[in-house]
Amino acid sequence: MTSMPRRTFLGTLGALGLVQPAKGATDTGFEVHELKTISLQRDRYHGWPTLVQRKSGELLVVCSGGRESHVCPFGRVELIRSADHGQTWSYARTILDGPIDDRDAGIVETAQGTLLVTTFTSLAYEPELKKITATQNETDAAASRRQRWEAAHRRLPEGRHAEHLGCWMLRSDDDGLNWSAAYRVPVNSPHGPITLADGTLFYAGVALWEPGRRVGYCTSSDDGRTWSDLTELPVRAGDDGSKYHELHAVQAADGRILVQIRNHNSVNSGETLQTHSTDGGRTFSEPRSIGVWGLPSHLLKLSDGRLLMTYGHRRAPLGNQARLSDDHGQTWSAPLIISSDGSSGDLGYPSTAEIAPGRFVTMWYERLTNNPFAQLRQATWSLRS
Repeated sequence: MTSMPRRTFLGTLGALGLVQPAKGATDTGFEVHELKTISLQRDRYHGWPTLVQRKSGELLVVCSGGRESHVCPFGRVELIRSADHGQTWSYARTILDGPIDDRDAGIVETAQGTLLVTTFTSLAYEPELKKITATQNETDAAASRRQRWEAAHRRLPEGRHAEHLGCWMLRSDDDGLNWSAAYRVPVNSPHGPITLADGTLFYAGVALWEPGRRVGYCTSSDDGRTWSDLTELPVRAGDDGSKYHELHAVQAADGRILVQIRNHNSVNSGETLQTHSTDGGRTFSEPRSIGVWGLPSHLLKLSDGRLLMTYGHRRAPLGNQARLSDDHGQTWSAPLIISSDGSSGDLGYPSTAEIAPGRFVTMWYERLTNNPFAQLRQATWSLRS
């Protein structure tokens, strides 16, 4: 594990004018205590993690590991665990390795203590496979890469790959020791479903690989075993709903359900849109921009009732940011810069757990300057009163 001394890190941010307190009622300031890389497989690319804190206090992270690059045929879902609030982590365990690329992984603990992990499968690597297969006069390294990719693709008979595209879920009812086979669910989003106050599971996402690419939500009242049909979310006037991506939800202290959306329409492109329901999810408002550029967001209700959103920032300052809301998501604070030392835009998808009142662990993936394989990174930070 590598880390940057806290004093050096905060001094760098201060010199750049990047350590900013939140505005208004959330004007508490914050402090980053530690920033470190936690991946132990430095020769593999790790992407799109989700962090969750269990009721027991244990931290779990799932991600797409075992990869060669951002797009490749080798992705598998891996799980790591921490019993000491992120000070140390277990070696990664593979809990799903399907015949095509397993990508973004989400995780939630249900009201019954069941662990649910989500992922989706992709054939986005196929154009690159065709390109490298057609390469003439390849180097030894290129030939080795081609052979690996071709062999990975041959895990299925030709013509059968598309059958394995889908949105998937795994479940464990024994603390993650054993996992079910992957089963299909209606939608996918990077960080998976949430548990509402009444125990219902609520999953906002995109119906990937289905005709029309609908965007909406489904629910489960049987601990994630089965899911309702997708209910579509409203689309902002003038928007193309197919350009909505990577949703996440939270239930605020006043009961409202918020859903945030990564937007790629020309209006507010790259910004976070937000919709909400005040009637338990029966109806939702028209999405609106909240003025936050970043992609995508993770939402968390804090122990004091406030909301926290964490998101990647793929332009200067390259890194990850957070914002607070003390009015149930109606307004959001100025950014808290959790990290700003990114070397490229191949980073982000942060998620956060509150390990003690006002104290947090945030996890994301990032391709570092000295390694072509993206790694999992972690910040430990706190709010100052």
